[in-house]
Amino acid sequence: MEIAINSVKFKTDVKLEKFIESKVSKLILVHDGIYKSEVTLKLDKDEQNENKITEIKINLPGVELFAKKRSKSFEEGTDLTIEALRKQLVKHKNKTKER
Repeated sequence: MEIAINSVKFKTDVKLEKFIESKVSKLILVHDGIYKSEVTLKLDKDEQNENKITEIKINLPGVELFAKKRSKSFEEGTDLTIEALRKQLVKHKNKTKER
């Protein structure tokens, strides 16, 4: 699976990128048809605690799934986003089995 990590107006460190890659790559255990994923990390201008936005888009043949979460850290946001995508993948997999 190809994993692209984009950060908007800041540079991510290697530790964060490795963390994200390890979490995203585990989604292949839920659905083996994933061939591409894009992770976008953004900092909100708002100076409140939860100003980090994590967006993940994954591509399956003929389907694109997306989740976006706001949190205190990018690690927490990644965990929340991955869990939302895991639920979407299970739902999608069950729908395709029914057909």
